[in-house]
Amino acid sequence: VFQSMPIKNTVSWTSLISGYVQDNQVEPCLKVFQLMRQSACRPNDITFATIFSVCTNHALLALGKSVHGLELRMGFDLCVHVSNALISMYAKCGNIIEAQSIFESIVCKDLVSWNSMIFGYAQHGLAEHCLSLLKEMEEEHIAPDAISFLGILSSCRHACLVEEGRRCFKAMIRLGIEPELDHYSCMVDLLGRAGLLDEAWDLIHTMSTSPNAVIWGSLLAACRVHGNIPIGIHAAEHRLKLEPGCAATHVQLANLYASIDCWSDVARVRMMMKERGLKTNTGCSWIEIGNKVYTFTAEDRSKSQQVNHVLAVLDCLRSHMEYKYDLLIDGLEFDEP
Repeated sequence: VFQSMPIKNTVSWTSLISGYVQDNQVEPCLKVFQLMRQSACRPNDITFATIFSVCTNHALLALGKSVHGLELRMGFDLCVHVSNALISMYAKCGNIIEAQSIFESIVCKDLVSWNSMIFGYAQHGLAEHCLSLLKEMEEEHIAPDAISFLGILSSCRHACLVEEGRRCFKAMIRLGIEPELDHYSCMVDLLGRAGLLDEAWDLIHTMSTSPNAVIWGSLLAACRVHGNIPIGIHAAEHRLKLEPGCAATHVQLANLYASIDCWSDVARVRMMMKERGLKTNTGCSWIEIGNKVYTFTAEDRSKSQQVNHVLAVLDCLRSHMEYKYDLLIDGLEFDEP
């Protein structure tokens, strides 16, 4: 349809770009944007916001910087939604300083601006900055929404700020915002990481909606870390009702039963795995060197030569460190007792 159009305008070019974005086709999207730049049509604010979303989702920071420069030259820096897209792009691509600079340069911030910056700080583990933004919003009489509190609770979860998380969760309810599954998931994970498993268990049972597999999984993981076998078994059993095809949960449940010598339950769980044909996924790790990604999987000997090279380098580094350590110790003088 686009190719058959006798006259193409900015809206038609941007619509095609958006279509490729929604279909997750990065290269065609960028190609169309390049063709648009070569045509008589000029990109508008929607075009730039769309391109920035592509750079955000695929961590294309260099391209994003280039398009940002073009956007500045064309005078779209005063468009709030374009600046919001830039905040998300820089934050998710690792440049939180630039994201903060853009946020502070916005004259009339909307709620999306605040939420974008909150999530940016949360992704970088800057929980105190998130809480400061919430305080600024209150001072400027900007009412946070469910998304605002989700970002703040997420940051509290990763920083293990239990009291702050509780306070924000209560404030959210006090403002008439109904907690959703994601909010409960953050709180359960926060309490679980802090070892407050009974409180997490009680919170789950006060939920206005049924907990999902993610919430039970968070509680299960916390029980494994803190050694709470009874709650861990309940969490695993509930998760299997929601995700009966999860092999990892079967294994975790069997291990929990084995830890308290309930061998009949261990046999039952393993029989369920066998009947359902479940197997745990092979462990995999990867490392990027230059422009190439190298993957390593458990019990995979196809890259044994590469692994041997890595081990040889590690042995060399260890020997070097031991030698340096010996020289350091020899050079120290210890007082006789």
